[in-house]
Amino acid sequence: MNTTVGVIGGGQLARMMIPAAVNLGIDIRVLAENEGMSADLAAVQVGDYRDRDVVLAFADTVDVVTFDHEHVPQEILRELVARGVAVHPGPDALLYAQDKLLMRQRLTELGLPVPDWSRVENAAELGVFLAAHNNRAVVKTARGGYDGKGVRLVTHEHEVDDWFAALAEDGNDGALLVEELVEFRRELAQLVARRPSGQIAVWPVVETVQQGGVCAEVIAPAPSSAGRLAQAAADIAVRIAEGIGATGMLAVELFETTDERILVNELAMRPHNSGHWSIEGSTTSQFEQHLRAVLDLPLGATDARDPWTVMVNILGGPAEGSLSARYPAVFEAYPAAKVHTYGKDPRPGRKVGHVTVGGDDLDLAAYQARAAAAIFQD
Repeated sequence: MNTTVGVIGGGQLARMMIPAAVNLGIDIRVLAENEGMSADLAAVQVGDYRDRDVVLAFADTVDVVTFDHEHVPQEILRELVARGVAVHPGPDALLYAQDKLLMRQRLTELGLPVPDWSRVENAAELGVFLAAHNNRAVVKTARGGYDGKGVRLVTHEHEVDDWFAALAEDGNDGALLVEELVEFRRELAQLVARRPSGQIAVWPVVETVQQGGVCAEVIAPAPSSAGRLAQAAADIAVRIAEGIGATGMLAVELFETTDERILVNELAMRPHNSGHWSIEGSTTSQFEQHLRAVLDLPLGATDARDPWTVMVNILGGPAEGSLSARYPAVFEAYPAAKVHTYGKDPRPGRKVGHVTVGGDDLDLAAYQARAAAAIFQD
């Protein structure tokens, strides 16, 4: 097979696709936003993914286009498809990762469990929703938010007036998404991969731990998830993948509520932080699976290699010096830890790497992963 996969976006997700591509003998090329990004090793072009000519020129050099992020404008994606370029996920599916209002509407149409929600265009409409929900709600920008950005917990209708003002200035009849404040026991994530021809692979549901709106830790599988919960999470993700026509990786972020419901929170149509554990912890990693899926190749097994796998993000990194300067201490103290760094300069709160530990004992794996990651942070 002589196939070239083009990845738009030069972040750590593209970086972690590179070893999987090398193992499969796939030529991988990256359109990076700037020089020196995480996926610099495979970057063949630097340019703005919002620039039509830049993206079209890049697409001319590859057989299939996929993504490190969901931000490429719809009009560019649709022109690629019209020109006969294989784009996975395609614009019709990616739309639901780009626009949270459209995502909520589509999931509701599919009969999937979601928090109570509404589209609001002004403070008065927000006030009506708050009055019906004990004056507590979560407001989200429809586009652009991630890792806790573009999300506010509100108790008064005027707490997002600045967002309404920005929408009014934009002049595109925009709106915000408001949702009930969900009382949840924990957050979960369900990963699936889907080929264009329809085959789907499902990983074990995982528990995610957030820190300041950013994923800090993932436990695979989610403790006490065997049986009904695992089946419900898998069924939801498969229904979404089929219902929106997703191709490649799909991550479905979920709430397990205090009243024992499973609700869909967010979608991501690319490899996802909640799946990094799969590099060492699964027969087939999410990165290899994503490449298989976008090339419409048979998907790999998703069995866990260990009873437990814990992934801990390195957030921020050292205040002085490099991450690699900490390697001797980490490797000496925790030889079972698998360390991944992303080629990014340390900065408070920034995801600069992760550590994974697997084993028979969850407490031990979690301790070692957390302690190893802590050595990289000041």
